[in-house]
Amino acid sequence: MTQSQTLALAVAQFAPTADADANVETIADMTAIAAARGAQVVVFPEYSSYFVDPFDESLAQNAQDLDGPFTRALAELAGEHGVHIVAGLLERGGAGRVRNTVVAVDGGGVVALYRKLHLYDAFGQRESDWVEPGELAEAQTFEVGGLRFGLMTCYDLRFPEVGRMLADAGAEVFLVPAEWVRGPLKEHHWRTMVHARAIENTVFVAAADHPPPLGVGASMIVDPQGVELAGVGTATDVAVAHLDLDTVDRVRRVNPALRLRRYGIVERC
Repeated sequence: MTQSQTLALAVAQFAPTADADANVETIADMTAIAAARGAQVVVFPEYSSYFVDPFDESLAQNAQDLDGPFTRALAELAGEHGVHIVAGLLERGGAGRVRNTVVAVDGGGVVALYRKLHLYDAFGQRESDWVEPGELAEAQTFEVGGLRFGLMTCYDLRFPEVGRMLADAGAEVFLVPAEWVRGPLKEHHWRTMVHARAIENTVFVAAADHPPPLGVGASMIVDPQGVELAGVGTATDVAVAHLDLDTVDRVRRVNPALRLRRYGIVERC
């Protein structure tokens, strides 16, 4: 197999903090590592720009505009290393709340964005007390090296229709920045649903989480048959997988589940 037939994709697992500058420094270091390993796309966790636990009023105080310093720093890093970077941005919202946004950038700026649709009001948490949900909209995707990428965020993994929407938009790789909160059986849920979204949509899935003690870690890249190609355990680290560009088409010839389905996706307000 020649290099032209593959695309190198990285998941970068780290624990963002309330120090925005330190978060950018960590992202810079990990992007350099990923690029040195050949990565063309690097995926970072949810809330990469700013994170505090438990949530408090500092979220709104530290939220940024879409074209603010965090996104500009990502674009500068992407241009420097010749990669696309995907990361969670704490975006300024309305009425004292924020938006949980994922941005995909290259050296020229934002190429796609996604505002989290399904907020984490579960397992004793209430993300919606602080965060406003994204509006229902057509899926934004972007292309690198012959593969089309789509975005979702963390809790969205529990809603299969988000993946179906991305698949309908032509995405062959789902990128999932997350802060998957630890708890009983939560790592099992995480692994099961990352693999399920890959298998049922016959796509690659790359999911980047926070490490313990708050997240479960286990950032991973899974292929369209549910095989884990690369992953990180509980450390702060980068994992890279080389995706065969022909894999999605090959798997769909054998398993044409998307073509054979008899139901579509209908928006629910």
